[in-house]
Order: sequence, then structure tokens, then C-alpha cells
Amino acid sequence: MDHTSQSESLPERMRTAAFSVHIFTALGAGIALLAMLEAVREHWANMFGWLGVALVIDGIDGPLARRLDVVRLQPNWSGEVLDLVVDFVTYVFVPAYAITASGMLLPLAAPILGVGIVVSSALYFADRRMKSDDNHFRGFPALWNAAAFYLFLLHLPPVMSTLVVALLIALTFAPFHVLHPFRVVRLRWLTLWLLAAWAALAAYALACDFVVGAPVTFGLCAIAAYIIGSDTLIRRMKALRA
Repeated sequence: MDHTSQSESLPERMRTAAFSVHIFTALGAGIALLAMLEAVREHWANMFGWLGVALVIDGIDGPLARRLDVVRLQPNWSGEVLDLVVDFVTYVFVPAYAITASGMLLPLAAPILGVGIVVSSALYFADRRMKSDDNHFRGFPALWNAAAFYLFLLHLPPVMSTLVVALLIALTFAPFHVLHPFRVVRLRWLTLWLLAAWAALAAYALACDFVVGAPVTFGLCAIAAYIIGSDTLIRRMKALRA
């Protein structure tokens, strides 16, 4: 092959590589189906395992898309829309089923709150203000996979679990910020180390089918508290200094 034909085939190979990123993102929807199948069987730890695989895909596809210049090479395909579709089923729909079908909530409240989860999250995903200029989420960022994980971990009484879910739905559009673990620059090194520790502890909890001791539970809850509350704490400290 001469240099001319090589240069002509290069853009096609680049477009193919770019489209493969869309396929990789869409694979998350298939992972969501596998997670749902496990949820229907009430194999909750397996369900969270598949949702963890979806999290890994979600964390990798963005950097891959930027590296391979997917927006320019595949302009007819919206990676943003595709990502939102996959995120909705993995972050919201499958966890909502687990929360409502697992018996953790009060029976009369479970279907109502399940509808509340998916409706509020659908509106949140459509809100153009869901992220601030400094890459923080506004309100509770519809991380129902994480919320479901902690409900299974903590084994709260049904009344408490019901109140927690209702509160999170109400906080979806509340005026507070939650840091994006990968995109917020401030203390990113600390956030990434804590995420690595969280992943290890969460994997251990799943391997033990959520039967873990107080140190593991405390570590997981402390990391969640940092993710949710660190921005509010720092803003208040700055306000006091001013």
C-alpha cells in the first residue's frame, strides 16, 4: 500500500475507533440488563457487582471519547445522549427496582417512592443546571445505585429506610452542591484515593454479601460523608473566614 492509500484509510480507521467508544458506552445498557436479571432473582450482591462494572465503563468511556476525538469523527451520534440513557438505567432504574422490591421499605410506601425515584431522576437528568460551573452536582445527583448500596449495607428498619429514600427524593433539587469525584479539581488527589479505598471496601462488602463488621461499614459511610458534605463544609469555612 502506498502512502496515498495509507493516508486515505487513516480517517476511516479513526472513525471506526471513535464509533467503538459509542459501542463501549452502550454496553453499559447490556450490563444493566444483567444487573436487573440478578435483581429479579434477589441476588442483590451480584446485582451490585454488575452495576459496579457499569460504573467502570462510565468512568472510562469519557476519557476515551476525548482522546479519540469522538465528537468530531462521529458527529451523527450523540455521546451525551447515549451516556444519559445508559446512566439512567444503571444509576436509577435498576437500583429503584432493588429498593422497592427488596422489602426494605414500608409496603404501602414502596411503589410510591419507587415512582418518585424514577420521575425525580428523569427530571434531574433533563435539568441543564444539574452541574455547576465548577463541576459540582446541584442537589442529590440521582446516585440511586449508591443509595441502594448503603441501604443494603446498613440494614435500617423499614421506617428509617422509607424516610431516607423520601428525603433523598426531596433533596434532588435542593440548593446544595455535591462534588463530582473526577471533575472537581479541588483536592482531587484526596478524592481519588478515597474512591480507591471505597471500591476496595465495597468489593469486600459484596463478597461477604453485606455481612461485614463495623470498621468496614464506618469506612464506607465516612467516605460517603466526604463526597456529599465536603463542599458544603469548605464553603461554610470560607464564609466564616470572610
